[in-house]
Amino acid sequence: MKSRLPDPYRQQPAPLKRDRFSKTKRSPIFRSLQLLAIAMTGGAVIVASLAGLAFLRSGSRFIEGIQLALTPKPPEETVDVRTVVIEQVQNVSELTTAVFTMEAVVPAQSDRKLGEYTIGQTNLLYVAYGEVRAGVDLAEMSTADVSTFTAADGGQGVRLVLPPPQLLDTKIDVERSSVYDYSRGWFNLGPDRAPELQDLAQREALTKIEQAACEQDILGQANDRAELVVRELLESTGFETVTVEPSPNDSTACQTAS
Repeated sequence: MKSRLPDPYRQQPAPLKRDRFSKTKRSPIFRSLQLLAIAMTGGAVIVASLAGLAFLRSGSRFIEGIQLALTPKPPEETVDVRTVVIEQVQNVSELTTAVFTMEAVVPAQSDRKLGEYTIGQTNLLYVAYGEVRAGVDLAEMSTADVSTFTAADGGQGVRLVLPPPQLLDTKIDVERSSVYDYSRGWFNLGPDRAPELQDLAQREALTKIEQAACEQDILGQANDRAELVVRELLESTGFETVTVEPSPNDSTACQTAS
């Protein structure tokens, strides 16, 4: 009996291969996971596309929004109303509210003596036109002189105490003033002292004009008008209710000036 030996020249059957497209039975769980993975991948792509489109449309606004979100807000500043009022009032500095003008005729003389005897006399008559300005120096005010309150109608009000009135300036109008008469007496024996006598007459005229202004109550007039001027000033800045309290007249102001 002949044995069957493998014939090397005989064609061997090819091993079976599983075609990936062939129908094979797969677990339902595997198919579900595969579908879920596909869905998640597609959703991520869509979200990324929308985010990119939004970024392209927003441009710099998107970056500015991030910067604003990351930048801390500056601290809120508070304004002291009293300080604002003082700054507004002090800008006026010296507030002249009363002016007194007067003409004064002032004589001046100088004697030439020989021992105890007067041998000559010089006389000068000076006509002076003077002016006195009175008011309040608002630069002297501080926040202690200002207070705020709420008015009955709910608006904001301010109360201010003025400094006392004072004589701000006294001067001679040299263009209108002049020497009316100048005489050195018989044979011009009087000393020639015209400049000195004119200066003496001007200083005496200033004193007389200041005294006359004080007698006419120039400080009281300056106080009353300063109250009106400052009230109008504060009302024009937006305060609905303004109370201005003048200080009493300083009786030493005129005495010091005299």
